[in-house]
Amino acid sequence: MLRGKGWGISFFDEMTGQDGAVRAPYRDYADWFGREDAARIQRKAQQAEAFFRTTGITFNVYGQDEADERLIPFDVVPRIISASEWRRLSRGIEQRVRALNAFLHDIYHRQEILRAGRVPTELISRNEAFLPMMMGMDPPGGVYTHISGIDIVRTGADDFYVLEDNARTPSGVSYMLENRETMLQMFPELFAKISVREVSDYPLNLLKSLAACAPPACGGTPTVAVLTPGIHNSAYFEHSFLADQMGAELVEGHDLRVVDGRVAMRTTQGYTPIDVLYRRVDDDFLDPLNFRTDSLLGVPGIWDVYRAGGITIANAPGTGIADDKALYSYMPDIIEFYTGEKALLPNVPTWRCSDPDQLKEVLGRLPELVVKEVHGSGGYGMLVGPAATKKELAAFRAKLEANPRNYIAQPTLSLSTVPIFTRAGLAPRHVDLRPFVLMSPRGIRITPGGLTRVAMTRGSLVVNSSQGGGTKDTWVLED
Repeated sequence: MLRGKGWGISFFDEMTGQDGAVRAPYRDYADWFGREDAARIQRKAQQAEAFFRTTGITFNVYGQDEADERLIPFDVVPRIISASEWRRLSRGIEQRVRALNAFLHDIYHRQEILRAGRVPTELISRNEAFLPMMMGMDPPGGVYTHISGIDIVRTGADDFYVLEDNARTPSGVSYMLENRETMLQMFPELFAKISVREVSDYPLNLLKSLAACAPPACGGTPTVAVLTPGIHNSAYFEHSFLADQMGAELVEGHDLRVVDGRVAMRTTQGYTPIDVLYRRVDDDFLDPLNFRTDSLLGVPGIWDVYRAGGITIANAPGTGIADDKALYSYMPDIIEFYTGEKALLPNVPTWRCSDPDQLKEVLGRLPELVVKEVHGSGGYGMLVGPAATKKELAAFRAKLEANPRNYIAQPTLSLSTVPIFTRAGLAPRHVDLRPFVLMSPRGIRITPGGLTRVAMTRGSLVVNSSQGGGTKDTWVLED
């Protein structure tokens, strides 16, 4: 039985379940695996690594003295989700994304949820991700969250939780697509044996979804471009990959300028207007005339074009407040306020360290909690209490006492495990899941599965690639 244990916690394994018997979604795979030669699978795993390296599927790590560019570890054992499990997850994800979009419209217009006292006003007014310049603005099609990534964890057969929301510039979809392509090349016989839902249509769906959000100034077929900060950005591979897959231009700030009230990109025939800009640049760097004056990544004057309805920016400026981990703790209230329904996918219980009573409880239970920065990402700046040393706990205690508003805390969850392939056979490792959601005036589309991130180190609960985590192909089974 593949059940992990750590810090006195027993973990649910998605392949073998509670009693050690292979669970239904994995039966066909387990039957195939049991007849396979381990040496062949090992060779295939090495081929997959070589493919990733040759293709250039890497990411950059900031603040490292060693080589910046790293290969994300890829494991050849898929994570498998049944059709019924996926239907349940999809309903909860769609409900959440609709509520997030409604919340963003509200806080940049009438702020009814603040008037109703369901979310504290200071959580918005003092939030660095809140963009006052968006007040009264209506993005084309009424869409703020064009692309979302909702991180989900599992703790039991029927227990799923949303860990966090990514509505600013969620990343990782290129790895989801390349993982599937790699598995198709390495093990084509598996896909002949097992009916797995496709993910390869994501780039086309992304292009259609973005085009459906074209601004009023668009007079014909929308022109879509991807704005990247450049080759030194940690997710540059993804920026170039998605632009190529969509058939869209990959541009940097210096490739763009405002011409006759439109944002235009430089081409061999001169400057051509852009209708939709899928930006992978943070708000502060979008326009040096209206935001950070030292920005070399954005386009001078793009904000004025945006306000005049001359371009769609995806995701809309100001959506970053939906990523705020302090706001996350209010999501059940936000969902109920805008949908009239209870949240279909629950939150992880969360302590807001800005509250003195909750801070006191966190400090008293620090060795058993996970503490995160409110605006943190990539696994940086967080504390996993059960795995921390006394020195690390003392240092983090000082940070909490000095700036409690910057942190939230959560219990250490018994995250589910999925087997990885090792030289010694299958071994359990902790995972999470990031499904990707596209929103347009035509509706919401959720790619079946998403990116499974896996903690490659035994016992680790940190799945972020920047902290040594890897990825898996995620299979959603057909009915």
